[in-house]
Amino acid sequence: MDRPAWAPEGVDMQHPSPARMYDALLGGSHNFAVDRMAAEMGTKLVPDLPRLALSNRAFLRRAVRFMLDAGIRQFLDIGSGIPTAGNVHEIVHEIDPQARVLYVDIDPVAVVHSRTILQGRERAGAIEADLRKSDELIAAVRETGLIDFDEPVGLLLIAVLHLVQDEDDPAGKVAALREVVAPGSLIAISHLTSAMRPEDAGKLGEHSVNETKVGIRFRSEDAIVAMFRGWGMVAPGVVELPAWRPESERDQHEKPGRSLGLAGVARKD
Repeated sequence: MDRPAWAPEGVDMQHPSPARMYDALLGGSHNFAVDRMAAEMGTKLVPDLPRLALSNRAFLRRAVRFMLDAGIRQFLDIGSGIPTAGNVHEIVHEIDPQARVLYVDIDPVAVVHSRTILQGRERAGAIEADLRKSDELIAAVRETGLIDFDEPVGLLLIAVLHLVQDEDDPAGKVAALREVVAPGSLIAISHLTSAMRPEDAGKLGEHSVNETKVGIRFRSEDAIVAMFRGWGMVAPGVVELPAWRPESERDQHEKPGRSLGLAGVARKD
């Protein structure tokens, strides 16, 4: 397989990555054939999978706008993925060009592309780090100088915690971030769930383990709610992706009671 000019040396082109599969589901162009194949196989199992990706992206937009309205002016997007239209810094800088945004991802392709589109922007950056190693991630964030943990932060954990296995304690990783951010900080989490469609979740979960080797965990509503422990939930709480403060019918990518994702926003008091 020829390596595209945009692919960093050393990137594994033989195995799919969650970030590139998500990019493929959104119709992006920065993915490999193996990522497109994995996304197509998932869509054959659950035909409305691309709608889930769109629903998740729409939640991100609404959560960022909510945080901006609440006065947040620095954003830490962990598991940010491949840059696509409507990136966090685009949403943020349309409201306040002085606000700061830092993208964090484990996928080097995602980081390279983030840095490419951010060239010349002093108020935004991207680093490679692993959420499972929260102490190292927090230290790397501090080193950038972009995020001041003494001021409120908008934490974005969008479609990333379901990639953290139970033994790596995803709720503990959220708690570690809560400890370091200032009071008044907000967190947005979206997570794949087995709550509404256990059969479809089971098929996709099995596919992720046996075929793509990504190991996605579809968790129960209780398990996802538990990730917000210690935070003060913002209304309407943890709900289906399209049900979190929809702005118009365009946000209804999935039918009520059919979403494979849950989401919520909470505040550190």
